[in-house]
Amino acid sequence: MQRVTLPALRQRAAGVTLAVFDVDGIMTDGGLHFLPDGKEVKMFNTLDGLGIKMLQKAGIETAIITGRKSTQVELRAKSLGITYLHQGREDKLVALESLWQETSHTAETTAYIGDDLPDLSAIRAAAFGVTVPNGHHFVKDHADWCTTRTGGFGAAREFCEAILEAQGKLDALYEEFL
Repeated sequence: MQRVTLPALRQRAAGVTLAVFDVDGIMTDGGLHFLPDGKEVKMFNTLDGLGIKMLQKAGIETAIITGRKSTQVELRAKSLGITYLHQGREDKLVALESLWQETSHTAETTAYIGDDLPDLSAIRAAAFGVTVPNGHHFVKDHADWCTTRTGGFGAAREFCEAILEAQGKLDALYEEFL
């Protein structure tokens, strides 16, 4: 796992109480897969799911803000116990600000991971704004940190573990599996 090493950025990650995820390109590989009948299929990574559950166990709330609407995302969010789900939201920053108004979370306590231009304003507004190696180059130029794993292949897990490691909680969570 790549650690967050810059002291100021590490401090911001240590203060996170809300982790927000984009879906396509972060929790999935970003591909759009359709069955012959036109139904969409999304492939999620179990590594990411356990990372999200580890965040929750450590007391960090989780949210999804995604531009597309999908029953599969709703089912995945429910199965993972994700607290807040905002679908059909291309206006990611507006959705994030709405989430802050509904909760006790603020920009200073939020981490956001996204991969494309609609995510950029939310990435920049969050205390810990993250992207992935296969994200848009302009987003990578403006994010605080970039995972080593790509979207759909453990990037969300790496994001989760970076937050937990900065908070000094990761080793204790690992110990539970010994």
